[in-house]
Amino acid sequence: MRRREIRRSEKKGAPKWMVTYSDMVTLILVFFVLLFSMSQIDLVKFEAISESFRNRMIFDFYPSAIQMDNPTEHSSDEESGKLSNEFETPTQLDDNTARDEKADGEVSSLDQLLHEVEAYLDENELNNVITATRTDQGVELVLQDSILFNSGDATILESAKPFLNKISSLLHNIPNPVHVEGHTDSRPISNYRYPSNWELSGARAGSVIRYLLEKNDFDKSRFSSVGYADTQPVAPNTTPANWSKNRRVEIIILEDSKANNKKDRE
Repeated sequence: MRRREIRRSEKKGAPKWMVTYSDMVTLILVFFVLLFSMSQIDLVKFEAISESFRNRMIFDFYPSAIQMDNPTEHSSDEESGKLSNEFETPTQLDDNTARDEKADGEVSSLDQLLHEVEAYLDENELNNVITATRTDQGVELVLQDSILFNSGDATILESAKPFLNKISSLLHNIPNPVHVEGHTDSRPISNYRYPSNWELSGARAGSVIRYLLEKNDFDKSRFSSVGYADTQPVAPNTTPANWSKNRRVEIIILEDSKANNKKDRE
């Protein structure tokens, strides 16, 4: 009897290593798809998330990073918002209305002050030698040094005294504080009295104040002076005409509140 041959079943399908390889390729593909999807940023959503982190109200319910000793005792306060700024009453907020009204008052007072000064200059025919402008500090009177001093000197000329006398009359009618500034051009100076433009500019401002106080019964505390040398030119120091513009004395009639703020800071 012939022996029956046993047929071995042939295994079909991919080899085992192919399964592992396919899984690895699939995972790499998913990884790169994930990277690509993350690289596409929705700007609108990104800005919304950034704004939420910048908004301090997110952290108002937890003002400290340190946990409370008994969190259960304070949970009701946190949930109700008592420890945050979210439920501040209008009385707790800054009163911007009062500041706005004050600013409007300052503007109107400065306008009125400038109007009075301009009217006085017109009446006394001083517009050709004195210019009046309004600044953040107050009303500024600008006198060119050619009508006040000789070159390189801080002694007031006789011809300048009538102008200063008229300014004295103006200051009698306006009780505001007065700040006097001395300015020079950029050309250097060096002599036994004024080693530099700093000393010259300060001496000129001081000479104007000293003359005003000697000729009038003014309160000394109203006045202050400073010398800026050539640090604040009004024109480039390139021509004789511009040098003349930069050599000047500025008499600033301060707004009362500006002077009070200055005293408070001091």
